[in-house]
Amino acid sequence: MMDLLFFAGAFVVALGILITVHEYGHFWVARALGVKVVRFSVGFGKPLWSRRVGKDGMELAIGAFPLGGYVKMLDETEGDVPASEVHRAFNRQNVWTRMAIVIAGPLFNFLFAILAYWAIYLVGVDGIQPIVGKVVEDSIAQSAGFSAGDRILSIDGKEVQSWDHRRLYIFQRALDRERMAVEVRTTQGQIRTLDLDLSNLPVEKVNASLVERGIGLIGYFPEVLPVVGAIEPGPAMRAGMKLGDRVVEVDSQPVTSWEKLVAFVSQNPGVSIHMVVEREGVRFGFDVTPDAVEQGNKTIGRINIRPQFGDIPDEMRVKVRFGVWEALTEGVGNTWRMSALTLEMLYRMLKLEVSARNISGPITIAQYAGYSAKVGIGQFVLFLAVISISLGVLNLLPIPVLDGGHLMYYIIEAVKGSPLSEEILAWGQQVGVALLVGLMVLAFYNDLTRLFL
Repeated sequence: MMDLLFFAGAFVVALGILITVHEYGHFWVARALGVKVVRFSVGFGKPLWSRRVGKDGMELAIGAFPLGGYVKMLDETEGDVPASEVHRAFNRQNVWTRMAIVIAGPLFNFLFAILAYWAIYLVGVDGIQPIVGKVVEDSIAQSAGFSAGDRILSIDGKEVQSWDHRRLYIFQRALDRERMAVEVRTTQGQIRTLDLDLSNLPVEKVNASLVERGIGLIGYFPEVLPVVGAIEPGPAMRAGMKLGDRVVEVDSQPVTSWEKLVAFVSQNPGVSIHMVVEREGVRFGFDVTPDAVEQGNKTIGRINIRPQFGDIPDEMRVKVRFGVWEALTEGVGNTWRMSALTLEMLYRMLKLEVSARNISGPITIAQYAGYSAKVGIGQFVLFLAVISISLGVLNLLPIPVLDGGHLMYYIIEAVKGSPLSEEILAWGQQVGVALLVGLMVLAFYNDLTRLFL
């Protein structure tokens, strides 16, 4: 219960920050260009709090429903405007001014991400040494010549400071099906350059586990014992298992590692297995029936538990840090690559090349917000940067009701010399709402299947 409250709190804080940044972009540019702002609201619905500020008496408000926000500007299409203030109405501005105000929200999201990356890289972010812990058999990595113990020094000439440092770059190269030159130092101290060929990597493997499952490179992790570190609704919870339980037997077979436990469970979808756990020195037995889950072209068992990871030794820790200019360059580069990657993934989903299961909704985002907040402020800020980029990209899509939809209308107006008709705008509004509702339903469905399957 405490975890749930913590995750919810982290989610609300994250969303509040990013919505405020986005709407402040609209607000700041509108005020700078002479448009009167009537209300600045974080959240929708009945205000939980409101206050009048400034010489214009602008209303600041926090709405009851936190999934969104808006800046309301003086506009003759939404009510009467005094003759003395007509020149400050949004609808009276030229098309270029309206375009600038609309695009400012997403641009502020990108600016926030750049500054977040810059600040974190200036201070330094904790990571794990870029040392190969394991090479998966018959994988792309094995074909390239990687060995356990290799320290990755650079990728295509770009220095690698931690295991996750160049992951975004690897994603982009994988989508482009390009080769990468990876410089490593072996356990014998030799410097080698390995040719990592991603030309035949299936597009569907470009996901969060690309490096591990797609390429076959697994970084250093402390030994993972068969101890329950997290448990979600599902077979294990129904059977009575609890956090901290150490699995010692499955069907009378000894379990000595998490990997062995996963193998037992995966091989028994829908089949009852007897598990013995040790809890505070006392052994308990449970009959657990793993859920049958489709993974690729096979069915595996799953009981919805995750391991308890051991502490990482100090010698395996590293702090990724850059100077002022280098940190800014990293921030701009990461924001650009993440934006391009998001757009490309959406495009490939439309072409049915990538699974729509990659779309996440508020439940998954809340979980990640909670996890990152627990790890530390640095990881939470990095999480905010990634979500801010996604918010910026989403809002620039040419979908009516989003900023990108309004921008599309204004571009058409600039080209044809007159606004679109009210009928077309109303039709576009309906299409936009339908598309957003469909996207939200898909995101919620993905969240629930991740949670309960």
